[in-house]
Amino acid sequence: MSIFNPYVLLGIVVAILGSFSGGYYKGKHDEVTRQQLEIAKLNAEARQKEQALLSAVTTQATKLQKANQDAKLIAKERDAAIASGALKLRLPTKTVCPVQTTGDPAPTTGDSVQAGAELDPTTAQNLVAITDDGDKAIRQLNACIDAYNQVYQTLRSK
Repeated sequence: MSIFNPYVLLGIVVAILGSFSGGYYKGKHDEVTRQQLEIAKLNAEARQKEQALLSAVTTQATKLQKANQDAKLIAKERDAAIASGALKLRLPTKTVCPVQTTGDPAPTTGDSVQAGAELDPTTAQNLVAITDDGDKAIRQLNACIDAYNQVYQTLRSK
């Protein structure tokens, strides 16, 4: 048998092609397995980050709920004090008195007397309720900012 026999050459070519195709198949299979392991590792890291972010946001939401409950209790106590008359809302007023009571020459602007006006309980409660709404909005905004900062720091650190 000669090396130039077509069957021998065909056998050599088939053997070389078979080894290349086997290596290609094994390499492809190994790469798919490596990618699947890497994907599983990245998914596990993502789940850990999600849990950290979820706990950070939950903590902020709990703090906000507690702050809102505390504010409601304080507002109820204040409203009860306003309604009972124990707490009164007074507004300073400035009255200008153009009438002269003495014969002395006075400035043309008149005498200035400091006086105060007291609001009725319903009006006082309504004014304070407006400020309570503003405080609530500020607490929500601050909680949102704190949650954002925690999420940002968590994502930035990992």
